[in-house]
Amino acid sequence: MFEAATATAALIRKEIPEAPEVAMVLGSGLGAIAEAVRQPVALRYVDLPGFPEPTVAGHGGSLVLGRLAGRRVAVMQGRAHYYESGRADGMNLALATLKELGCRRLILTNAAGSLRDDVGPGRLMLLRDHINFAGVSPLFGLAGNARFVDLVDAYDPAACDKLVALSRQLDIPLAEGVYVWFCGPHFETPAEIGAARLLGGDAVGMSTVPEVIVARLLGLKVTALSMITNLAAGMSTEPLSHAQTMQHATAAAGDMMRLLTAFLEDSGDD
Repeated sequence: MFEAATATAALIRKEIPEAPEVAMVLGSGLGAIAEAVRQPVALRYVDLPGFPEPTVAGHGGSLVLGRLAGRRVAVMQGRAHYYESGRADGMNLALATLKELGCRRLILTNAAGSLRDDVGPGRLMLLRDHINFAGVSPLFGLAGNARFVDLVDAYDPAACDKLVALSRQLDIPLAEGVYVWFCGPHFETPAEIGAARLLGGDAVGMSTVPEVIVARLLGLKVTALSMITNLAAGMSTEPLSHAQTMQHATAAAGDMMRLLTAFLEDSGDD
């Protein structure tokens, strides 16, 4: 994995004037963040060995490098999902490449369903922890002791506290909670949602957790935010669909942009 990442990083370096320090993965409906990158260099995933080929609407399939809020960033427009291939390691090479380029922090975003009646569509949720309901790992097949990754404080506590403080300054309602990962692509059943709530979950989705695990293996600091797009199965009479996800993700995108911009500006050399 790491040898291939070194080769892909070398290809990218030939196209950019400076190395990125922060990596970002954009979920559905967040293309505006990539469009806000200054002095952008956009590289298609299909031209980057080891990068995924997204098959989901709202995932652009490009790596955009440049500056955002004064920070050197590498923004992934879209991700690989477990349900697209039946493999959890679809983001391994891409994240290893970004680490090889110089990134020290990974900011993950996603669209998620809420398990809480008080956190409805259009809200943001800061992830403090996760539950791997899918039961698979992106580290399957790796050898050596490094694969036994410690996931205590996998979501950087200092960054979480900073985002909470910034959300208050910006008057952006920000929930906090535990993300439950299901494999997808089908939505969950009401019974599964009931089980997830009993386990302590606050949001549910089909991504992010594999990236967190790989990022911690690589030594990256991780921050993750969900855009709540719906109440989960059995909590609302509204039918679940990807169109609904895109609609409500777009509504929350403005708050996500403001909060992440403030976070990048405030992070300094972190």
